[in-house]
Amino acid sequence: MSKASIALNRFGLGARADQPVPSDPVGWLTGQFAKYDPKPDVIANAPTSAGVSAELADYFRQQRALRAQAGGRPGQAPAAMAPRPTELAAPGMQPVPAMTAPAAPEQNDAIKVARQFAQRSGRGDYAGAVGARATSALITDTPFVERLVHFWANHFAVSADKLQVIGLSGTMEFEAIRPHVLGRFRDMLTAVEQHPAMLLYLDQAVSVAPNSPLGSRIALRGNRKVGLNENLAREILELHTLGVRTGYSQADVTEFARAMTGWTVAGIGQGPGARAAGTDGLPGDFVFAAPLHEPGDRMVMGKRYPAGGVEQAQAVLNDVAIAPATATHIATKLARHFAGDTPPPAMVARLQAAFLSSGGDLPTVYRALIASPEAWVEQPVKFKTPWEWTISAMRGLNVKTADPLVMVGLLTQLGQPVWRPGQPVGYDDIAASWAGPDAVLRRVEAAERFASRAANVDARALAPKLLPGAVSPATTTALANCESPAQGLALLLVAPEFLRR
Repeated sequence: MSKASIALNRFGLGARADQPVPSDPVGWLTGQFAKYDPKPDVIANAPTSAGVSAELADYFRQQRALRAQAGGRPGQAPAAMAPRPTELAAPGMQPVPAMTAPAAPEQNDAIKVARQFAQRSGRGDYAGAVGARATSALITDTPFVERLVHFWANHFAVSADKLQVIGLSGTMEFEAIRPHVLGRFRDMLTAVEQHPAMLLYLDQAVSVAPNSPLGSRIALRGNRKVGLNENLAREILELHTLGVRTGYSQADVTEFARAMTGWTVAGIGQGPGARAAGTDGLPGDFVFAAPLHEPGDRMVMGKRYPAGGVEQAQAVLNDVAIAPATATHIATKLARHFAGDTPPPAMVARLQAAFLSSGGDLPTVYRALIASPEAWVEQPVKFKTPWEWTISAMRGLNVKTADPLVMVGLLTQLGQPVWRPGQPVGYDDIAASWAGPDAVLRRVEAAERFASRAANVDARALAPKLLPGAVSPATTTALANCESPAQGLALLLVAPEFLRR
């Protein structure tokens, strides 16, 4: 495999046949930093958190009105009317579960409203964002940076399985990750943790400190429980920064969760803290709701953080963002993504040193990544995920726009629906998760559909453009023996060289 092919496919998103092969692969990669546009037109025209949150606020207003009609107290729903998982009404999405008993008219109304909202959010906001992401990947002239955006979106994973997150999952990538992919890790970390998608996905918006002003008032009433939610604090330490088993304890998680109480979302929260959070800002805005916050100093990993409202948890974030364990965690994941399922120790050490010496400056880390010989070995080191394979195939065929619903359906069929990993850890980045026989068969079927829609593309001429210096003699012979252009193109898209990078 030539250096040009490595730059195009391992670092980039796949070659386009209508673009020249880079004569200076390293310069082509580093030159993208100055050219990257965090908000190209296709992203600028995509759904925004403000628009999605306004829809969510309207949906919750309808639900509250129906609950009041059914006789529930304001802000509290009877158990039978609690929001359920609803269909996204897009290909491959999970339908509404059947009710096990006849529902009252008000319950049916609530379910109908939820279903209608999910249909709008799934077909409009979610699918629209998927289409924008795919189109941006197809036409970008900075594919290395675009790949890094996708890497960080999976690192800070949210999942659109939850009703409130359906439409916000894409906006987090567009608003919290794209603007900071060439900045400091600390700034990206803060933007992600304060984004409504993350606050709602990991239930931070419903966390109420028992000793907070609101928690104390509710406890005095004696008829309702509120509690601390540790999900976001735990995932920040375990997944987003330090990594598992890196010296923090359960007590540190709890103390960090106490420090984060009050971090919530305006206008679209649920639970007893929703009213306190909704007094400031527009729907979807990050707000600090003091009535939800646990008073007092906090002790996290041996350091005392004085009481101070929103700044208390921010101080913890700032510290873990530049911790040595965080540097190792990030370096390991980047090395795994670019140099193989078993990250080379020397490369990990090199990236960690770049992270620490620069205070988490990401371009400094990326330059160390590009300079690592382990990332330039000639043999393929990674099996493409369904997303990577789909984008590289479409780029290779010079496709420049992505139909939103088609992309949602295709990625679901291939086993990697966009922003729906189903768990905060995100999608696996190892071959074992994607290279099974059934998964490869689905790619063969998709390749045949791609080929059937292409107009007499000669795979023999296309192969060296997409894989310069990397097409094996066996693949060259197989392409020469194909009976039709469509058969040859389908074979190229599932050749070993194309399935790997």
